[in-house]
Amino acid sequence: MKFNDVTRGSGLEEHGITNANLIFWTPPTAVLYEQIIKRGEGLVSHLGAIAVKTGHYTGRAANEKFIVDEPASRDNIAWGKVNKPFDPAKFDALYNRMLAYMHGKDLFVQDCFAGADREHRLPIRVITEKAWQSLFARNMFVRATQEELATIRPEFTVVNMPNFHAIPTVDGTNSETFIIVNFARKLIIIGGTSYAGENKKSVFTILNYLLPIEKKILSMHCSANVGPKGDTAIFFGLSGTGKTTLSADPHRSLVGDDEHGWDDKGVFNFEGGCYAKIIRLSKEAEPEIYETTRRFGTILENVAIDTQSRRVDLDDDSFTENTRASYPLTHIPNIVLSGTAGHPSNIIMLTCDAYGVLPPIARLTKEQAMYHFLSGYTAKVAGTEAGVKEPSATFSTCFGGPFMPLDPAVYGELLREKIARHAVSCWLVNTGWSGGPYGVGSRMKIAYSRALVNAALDGTLIAGRFEKDPFFGLDIPTSCTGVPAEVLNPRNTWADKAKYDEAARKLVELFRGNFEKYRASVPDDVANVM
Repeated sequence: MKFNDVTRGSGLEEHGITNANLIFWTPPTAVLYEQIIKRGEGLVSHLGAIAVKTGHYTGRAANEKFIVDEPASRDNIAWGKVNKPFDPAKFDALYNRMLAYMHGKDLFVQDCFAGADREHRLPIRVITEKAWQSLFARNMFVRATQEELATIRPEFTVVNMPNFHAIPTVDGTNSETFIIVNFARKLIIIGGTSYAGENKKSVFTILNYLLPIEKKILSMHCSANVGPKGDTAIFFGLSGTGKTTLSADPHRSLVGDDEHGWDDKGVFNFEGGCYAKIIRLSKEAEPEIYETTRRFGTILENVAIDTQSRRVDLDDDSFTENTRASYPLTHIPNIVLSGTAGHPSNIIMLTCDAYGVLPPIARLTKEQAMYHFLSGYTAKVAGTEAGVKEPSATFSTCFGGPFMPLDPAVYGELLREKIARHAVSCWLVNTGWSGGPYGVGSRMKIAYSRALVNAALDGTLIAGRFEKDPFFGLDIPTSCTGVPAEVLNPRNTWADKAKYDEAARKLVELFRGNFEKYRASVPDDVANVM
């Protein structure tokens, strides 16, 4: 169908959808705004962003995600708590009920691409019942031109019906909510949740399966930017570690903020937009991201809004701590329009260490880089989840465990090989606590983290002196412009050195315990890093 066509019930027969009412084909942002308002799905804020609520789910429903257990992909999937198998017959029956649900409904279709590199991009189709979810897809994926829309044939399809609910006893799901990937049918079905992040992360899961297997491309949960000299940096990190914040640098051009591939030419963005966490977003600390919250086309997810003045309050966590902004990359002033860049000169692995024992920055060997990549460490803190009373270590494989369907060693070996081939400098950066654990110490100042990252990227840090950390085996710099020297070695910031030693030893044991599951599939020099 053509750009911004509207048809009555026809055009989606290949997906089994035969009796829809109106079908909106790749509508532009302005049309989607009109439909969002008309259908009562959101409110326009005073400077033009659209504010929406997601209801019960304000984050991913991790326990409700499945992969269909079918012969073509069965032997490649790392089955377990993350990649849970789903019966093919149950999938077909559930999808048939979804098709019946869509009878007589208005639907929104976005035909677009996952991947900025034209050689590797995947044509996808996103079918939704919500206009604002269609705007999310338009923001987040790579838009097709009007000429491309005339010939595009989707290779994977996402069907997202938030108001359709599964029946667990009938459908084989854990609850009324489900996110199910079927590689054989090249189909993803989502229901029972309005959290828009499920759209992008399910497509990310597909790419994390296809690219390493079919093309030996490393798929990564990371952000990437390029410096004035053309040097590329990538930033790995889980939510809350500063991945989006630190990669949005006014002196460097942003390639993308969350998902990338690394092939024989360099890195390329999987997306066409950003999905930034914005709770307590500061204009002073993060001006580029802050400005996107005031732009037409941005979706503000679960952000408090005054219904009279239409002003939003970015500090209000009434709905959730996980408030989000979805916006096209073009809302950021300094971007790489092509979404592609050269091979990285530096890799930054971010963690938010609530124990307060990891250094604010440390140099990594390639073996340490693979170890920390597979570990994917960060920490939860008291108050963020029910029942969490003290810092709690979280390990997420490859800094994106919930989205990695293959054996972690596949991604780890690809990373190790690329680091060695391209002589990449690797760094571990802790944006968490200093001077003690959460509740005693204080969060690392963003200005310090920026100064340290900048020094790593411009080469001044690696040219300086380092000292060896006795617990984690890390190389810690002894000085950095703009950062107090006593901050660089975390032990120096603790009033009680014995308590630091105890906390450091505890975290080392947590690392070792977590890494046991990888030990048999990695070289000894990686397994014995700690």
